[in-house]
Amino acid sequence: MFIQTLPLKDEDRMQFLPGRQVMPSGSVLFETAEAAKEKSPLADRLFGIPGVAAVELGEDQVTVTKISSEDKGPMWIQLKPMVLAAIMDHYMTGMPVINGSVEDIEVGNYSEEDLIIVNSIKNLLEERIQPQLIEDGGDVAFKTFDPEDGTAVLEMDSSGLSTPAFGTQIKIENTLKHFVPEVTRVRFERMQKELALDENERPGLQTPEAETIRVLLETRINPAIAAHGGYINLIDIQEDTAYVEMAGGCQGCGMADATLKQGVEVEIKRAVPSIAQVLDVTDHAGGTNPYYTGY
Repeated sequence: MFIQTLPLKDEDRMQFLPGRQVMPSGSVLFETAEAAKEKSPLADRLFGIPGVAAVELGEDQVTVTKISSEDKGPMWIQLKPMVLAAIMDHYMTGMPVINGSVEDIEVGNYSEEDLIIVNSIKNLLEERIQPQLIEDGGDVAFKTFDPEDGTAVLEMDSSGLSTPAFGTQIKIENTLKHFVPEVTRVRFERMQKELALDENERPGLQTPEAETIRVLLETRINPAIAAHGGYINLIDIQEDTAYVEMAGGCQGCGMADATLKQGVEVEIKRAVPSIAQVLDVTDHAGGTNPYYTGY
């Protein structure tokens, strides 16, 4: 069993990707060992590791929050091997990740005050944002809300949108922040139907390497180039080559090649050593894109 790790912006949090399903849908945050013991054998096992402060279970990832260094918590170099071993041990036992239904855990995980915020987010999505997206060929749905840092996680299908997905995401985030002030950040994940479409057409997008590159683009690269109105999408992976497409302000930009070779390619190769080259398939000049020839 190969488990990938992904450091997050918050140095006290780290994501672990076991390469298999963790939750059937949604995500659940456990902030106490007592709650984990009652509802999740996996989270309970992780809370047994000294220094673990919280555990969040997602569809394909486990996010562990450790006690901070200021509070004399352990370093990741000490904690990470124990977390990896605990996740592997859990899957070896064949025990379920959670006890009972997902819905019961999700509802029970929010306080009454937090539920008010969650319902406000859901209502805003269903009444104002989702209808417009569906009309334009996309979709969006609520996934989770973290009251500690104000992060709302949404699932989004952008496969049929007539407008750039990244720009649409910025509009959605600004709308949520305006109408629900408790939301400080919005993170987008891809809907299962969009993933299924990509996987059927391009098998390279099913790989762990593709998921690592997507996370890198969403969390580090696209936010950095958003100030210039641009964004980058992963189009496919074939053998040791990753194909990306630049859009927004990056499409047709004279610095696009330098951005790719000096920035994006370096970051992708560092994150995924098996990638030997990153090719830009953007139609910068408005001509025929050679990558799609024969498709």
